[in-house]
Amino acid sequence: MARSYIYFILAFLITLVLDRVIKDLFLGGYHYENGCITLSLVYNRGVAFSMFAFLGEYLKYIQIVLILAVLGYLLYHKDLFQKYAIPAGMIIAGGVSNIADRFIHGGVVDFFHWHCGFDFPGIFNFADVMIDVGVVIILYISYLRGAKV
Repeated sequence: MARSYIYFILAFLITLVLDRVIKDLFLGGYHYENGCITLSLVYNRGVAFSMFAFLGEYLKYIQIVLILAVLGYLLYHKDLFQKYAIPAGMIIAGGVSNIADRFIHGGVVDFFHWHCGFDFPGIFNFADVMIDVGVVIILYISYLRGAKV
């Protein structure tokens, strides 16, 4: 079980530090554009595709409660925590970093916009990608083990 905590903490710290470093680059004025992608600072006041922006200041507190609930659930169900320590660390770190943006900048620091072949309707960041990758890893592990998520 101790190994699971170490994996969780490492996944959490690596994801959090990388996300903060990348966001600092864009907060410092970095901008890049070509035919397929635009890397440019945007503040998202909502969640995916700016949904729930109408919740304003309440959104960050709702997200804190959700993250704490997920973390509490995983810590209570130690078998799940052991199975999914690394992806859980990635998901929690992504959420924590995005919430930190809401407190520091008033919105999530987003920067990646895809428009090659089709115009993706959202702009996202590294934390968002790590949350998605964490979910995919959980689904993959569950599939391999034939377990329910």
